[in-house]
Amino acid sequence: MAKNKRKKRVSCSIGGQAVLEGVMMMGRTCMATAVRDPDGQIQVEAKRIARSPAAARAMKIPFVRGVVNMFNSLVRGTRTLMRSAEVYGEEEEAGGLEKWLAEKCKISLMSVVSAISVALGVALAVGLFIVLPNFAVGALAEAFPVLEDSAWRYVLLGVFKLVIFFAYLALILLLKDIRRLYMYHGAEHKTITCYELGMPLTTENVMKCSRLHPRCGTSFLFIVIAVNILVISLVSWALNVGSINNGVLEFLARLGIEVVLLPVIAGISYEALKLVARFDNPFANVFKLPGYFIQKVFTTREPDESMAEVAIAAFERVLEMDADPSVPETSFVTAGRLTQKLADTKKLFAENGIDESDAEWIYSLTLGIKRSELSFERVVSAAESKKIEAIVKERLTGRPLWYIMGDVDFYGCKIKVDERALIPRPETEQLAEIAVKTAEAGDKVLDMCTGSGCLAVAIAKGCAGKNVSVTAADISDAAIMLAQENAGLNGVTVHFVRTDLFENIRGRFNLIVCNPPYIRSGEISALDREVRDFEPRIALDGGADGLDFYRRLAREANRYVARGGMLILEVGEDQASDVLRLFEKRDYAIVIKDLEGKERFLKIAF
Repeated sequence: MAKNKRKKRVSCSIGGQAVLEGVMMMGRTCMATAVRDPDGQIQVEAKRIARSPAAARAMKIPFVRGVVNMFNSLVRGTRTLMRSAEVYGEEEEAGGLEKWLAEKCKISLMSVVSAISVALGVALAVGLFIVLPNFAVGALAEAFPVLEDSAWRYVLLGVFKLVIFFAYLALILLLKDIRRLYMYHGAEHKTITCYELGMPLTTENVMKCSRLHPRCGTSFLFIVIAVNILVISLVSWALNVGSINNGVLEFLARLGIEVVLLPVIAGISYEALKLVARFDNPFANVFKLPGYFIQKVFTTREPDESMAEVAIAAFERVLEMDADPSVPETSFVTAGRLTQKLADTKKLFAENGIDESDAEWIYSLTLGIKRSELSFERVVSAAESKKIEAIVKERLTGRPLWYIMGDVDFYGCKIKVDERALIPRPETEQLAEIAVKTAEAGDKVLDMCTGSGCLAVAIAKGCAGKNVSVTAADISDAAIMLAQENAGLNGVTVHFVRTDLFENIRGRFNLIVCNPPYIRSGEISALDREVRDFEPRIALDGGADGLDFYRRLAREANRYVARGGMLILEVGEDQASDVLRLFEKRDYAIVIKDLEGKERFLKIAF
C-alpha cells in the first residue's frame, strides 16, 4: 500500500460495489455488473444511466449531491445485489401475486421486493444506529441523573453508535457469503487502484495493488457516524432537548432530530469524504486511517485471481461505454418464464427484420419441446437461457437459423447443413415424396445438383425396400463432402459423382430428380440477407432469366433417361410453363402444384 501511494494517481471517477459472485462498477454515463455464473463464465450486464435534468443539476450542488448520491446508492445497490443473485437462482413458476402485479399494476414482483428491501434496510439502520443508542443512553440517564444535559451523554451516545457499528460488522463476518462478498470488494478496490496508478489492467497487476481505497463506501459510513455524533450533539445541546420534562417526549424529540438531520449529515459526510480523498499527504492520511482500518479488518479480504478477472471485466466495460456512446447495453442471461422470454425474443427479431417464427424454432429445438407446446408456461433454466442467447445473438448477425442449429429435418431424415450447400426448403420435401412414390423396384435413380444430399438420402431411405440404387451428383466438391456426411449419418448407400451436370455421368437412369439453381441473377441482390449473404450463390443463380440449367437439362437429359424413365424437376413459382416449352422431346409431362397451390414440380416422361 505504501509503495502504491508513492506513485501519482490518475484521476478516476469510477466507483464500485461488490455483489454476489461479482462486482458492479459505475462511471459517468453507465454502470456494468460482472458476475461469474455457475458454469464459470463471466457475464456482464451493462446499462446506461438515465438521469433526469433535475437529478443531474442536484449532483453538481455541494452538500445536496451527497443526499442524492446516498439515496441512489442505496436503491441501485439493492437492485444490483438482487440482480446478481438472479444469475444463480433458478426462477420458479410465477405465482398468483406475481401474475396479478404484472397484469393489473404493470410492475414486476422484483421491483416490489427491491422497494421493500430498501425500506427494511433504512428501518434497520434507523433502529440500530438511532433508536437503540438513544434508548440505551436514555436508560442510563435515568439511572444516573448526572448524565442529563451533560457532555458525557453525547460522548456515550457516540460510543454506543460506534460499538453497534463495529459489532454489526464483526457479526456479519461470521457468514461465509459475506466473507466471499468482501473478497470481491477487495478485487474492486485493487482494480480501481491499478487503473489510478497507470498500470495495465491485467490480473497480475491488479493482484499486486492494495485492497484498501480512500473512496470506499465503508469509509463513508464511518464518516457518517462521526459527523452524526458531532452534529446531533451540537443541535441537541443548542435546542436544550434535555429540558423537556416528559421522558417519552424527550426521547421522541431526540429521535426526531436525528431523522430530520439525516440529509444534512449525509451531505456533510459526502463532502468530507471527497475532500479527504482528493489529497495524498500526511495530514490528509490521518483522516483516512479509520476508513483504512475498517476496510482492512472488516469489509475487504484478499481476492483470488478469478475475482480480479471479474472486477476487470466490469471496469473495462465501463471505460468502453463511457468513451463510446454507441456501445450497446447488455443483460445477464438468467432463468425466466418461457412465455416472457419467447415474447422478448420475438420482439427483438421483429425489430431487426427477422421472422418471428425463427424464435419459436430456437426455443422449441433448444428446450426439446414441440412448437405447439411453447404456449405452456414453464421455467427456462439459466443454462438453457445461455444456449438460447448464443443462438439469438448469432441469428442477429444474419446467419441463417439452420446453419446455426447445424441440421434440419427433411422428409424423415436428419440433414446436416452449413455454408457448403443450400438449406433444404420445405417444398423440396414434396419433391422427395414424389420421387419416392415414382421409383419402382430395381430402379436406378440420379439426384442431379444434390447440394446437401437431402434428396438423395431421402430417396435412398424411402426406397429402402425396393432395391433402388441412388447416385448423387454436384459440381461443388464441398457440397459432395457434405452430402457424403449426410449419407453416413442416415445409414444409406449413395454413389457420389463430382460433375458439371452430365459431364461425368455414365449410363442411363430410370428416374432423374433435380432441383437446380433457378433464381434470376438480377433478383439475387433483393433476396433476404440470410440467403443473399450466407447461402452459396452457385446454388441460387440460374442466369439472367433463371432458366440456364433447365436449357442444359433439356438438351442432354434424354440421353441419360432410360426408355420409359422419368425426369422430375422443381421450378420457380412462375417458371413451369417456360420450362415445359424447353422440353420438346418428351412423351408427356405433368405439372404438380405445391401445398400453397403454386405450379412447383414437373414430371417429364421420355
